[in-house]
Amino acid sequence: MQTTVSRPTLPPRQVLPKPAAPTISRVTFSGVPAAAGRKIGIYGCGGLGKTSCAAHAPGPTVFFDLDASLPILRAAGKLADVDLQVVPGVDSWTALTGMLAAEGWEGVQTIVIDSVTRAEEMAVAHTLETVPHEKGGKVSHLEGYGFGKGFTHVYETFLHLFAVLDRHVVAGRNVILICHDCIEKVPNPVGEDYIRWEPRLQSPSSGKASIRLRMKEWLDDLWFVGYDINVQHDKKERFAKAEGGGSRTLYPNEMPHCMAKSRTFSHPMELKENDTSIWQAYFNPSLATEPGKAQEA
Repeated sequence: MQTTVSRPTLPPRQVLPKPAAPTISRVTFSGVPAAAGRKIGIYGCGGLGKTSCAAHAPGPTVFFDLDASLPILRAAGKLADVDLQVVPGVDSWTALTGMLAAEGWEGVQTIVIDSVTRAEEMAVAHTLETVPHEKGGKVSHLEGYGFGKGFTHVYETFLHLFAVLDRHVVAGRNVILICHDCIEKVPNPVGEDYIRWEPRLQSPSSGKASIRLRMKEWLDDLWFVGYDINVQHDKKERFAKAEGGGSRTLYPNEMPHCMAKSRTFSHPMELKENDTSIWQAYFNPSLATEPGKAQEA
């Protein structure tokens, strides 16, 4: 005897209405608007002059001196002729983003975050404090969220910084993000992989949740500053010798040895101490027609 099993009757599937199309009757056009504020990133090793370079950008200039470098520079007699202001008491991610979102920025022309590497550390601490594990409870390190999930949480936290900075750019203020450097292997689809200098920010090998790549996309310019060196292989001694006199070059465009980009500059330039010519050329491109000093890295 065959037994018939009754199946529960499911309610009819609910069909949601399609969203209404926007009521725009005719498209309008306009000319290209004037540029608002600029978004610039500067990275390189310590002591190269990244902070001093940013301090000479068009002012009034306000620093988020997260690395506490300005007092040391002033004590050494540097930047004495530059009028700078700092935002004090910024010791957390909430304080950083809260100050940027607050009122009172009228009259400021350039905002500098020194460094965004330190800002990322604040974002990590904020994430661990405020984002619980999916099963509940806090974690003490990013790996505690599970494979790759910690990177995603920090990435989503960090995106808020770009959002609040966008408001300043729209208002006509320049934003300069100073970053430390690191050496990374670059996957090369057309040949062997190689290494190059890149900003020291979170960047998983998958490319997902990469704060480094997202910052590069967001910026108008990403400049690498490096010491000029001449490397020669000594066949007799079986090792390479490096020579240099301490001169520095700013690389504004992507090269095999460094990540970079620029919407304005097309050639490397020598970076001199207390030199404002880079900013004059940046905001007046006609002044940057002659190639500057270019050295092999």
